[in-house]
Amino acid sequence: MESLTTDSLFNGSIRVKQHGSGYRFSLDAVLLARHARPSPDHTVLDLGTGCGIIPLILAYRHPKIKIYGVEVQTELADIATLNIAENHMENRITIYCKDLKRLQQDMTSGPVDLVVTNPPYRKLESGRLNPNHQRAVAKHEIKATLFDVVETARRMLRTSGRFVIIHAAERMVDIIIQMRSAGIEPKYIRMIHSSRQVNAKRILVEGKKGGRHGITIGPPLMIYRKNGVYSGEVQRMFMP
Repeated sequence: MESLTTDSLFNGSIRVKQHGSGYRFSLDAVLLARHARPSPDHTVLDLGTGCGIIPLILAYRHPKIKIYGVEVQTELADIATLNIAENHMENRITIYCKDLKRLQQDMTSGPVDLVVTNPPYRKLESGRLNPNHQRAVAKHEIKATLFDVVETARRMLRTSGRFVIIHAAERMVDIIIQMRSAGIEPKYIRMIHSSRQVNAKRILVEGKKGGRHGITIGPPLMIYRKNGVYSGEVQRMFMP
């Protein structure tokens, strides 16, 4: 395993080891974790957990939930397992090194209440593949497509369970079509902008399995202020 770096969140409350040159988590994971909003005692499933950053944030913010993280890349799954152990969360977070397409409810002790995911954004035939394999799998649909992710959420969720995804804004139509086709009704959308002057690059979409029609469009989320520092809302996401 190549050398790892150590980063911290919430004034050192969480410490996260990552590859120095391979896949590294981005702000997208923090945004997704903030919008997941699990209820106490809920069971949460993170598809494509990478280094385990989303389960770590959710476990820190919501002390009573149980979380499963699934990662197909063995080296990343090993790092996630290491991160869970070093943050003393083994009794609350379980990491599986597994292809999400083979995930079944018996691995999570039954259907889950919430599925979250920060999946690869690019279709396999779009854009240049990153020469680093870990980053390529994280950015392109090499191991799992959007269809695979939504279908897994459908299979793993209880009726009325929630699905929350962060993705490229340009794929909003694909996301909505896939969700509705899987019986996960889109209920909330929020566009994410770097600043007020630029188009949205990311989108957060929440759906409910078996939900009724009717969607809420949330206020746009601005990442940066004019001076280039994080907006107040984003800054609060990093506060303990």
